[in-house]
Amino acid sequence: MSDLELLQKKVRKLQSRAGAAKMELHDLAEDLPVNWTKIKAVARKAFKIFAELNAAKEELAALENSQ
Repeated sequence: MSDLELLQKKVRKLQSRAGAAKMELHDLAEDLPVNWTKIKAVARKAFKIFAELNAAKEELAALENSQ
């Protein structure tokens, strides 16, 4: 498998994880004020995943532009 294909696969996996994290935040927000103490932990998790996704997308774009 080429570097490009591996990176595309990584981005797809991260997009899936990001979607799940977004839904977790959404569900938490809908249930407020119940479980309000979980806001920071859930937000940190979502932030980390979206940061990873953004970095992977930038890496993928750079790789695609260099070919």
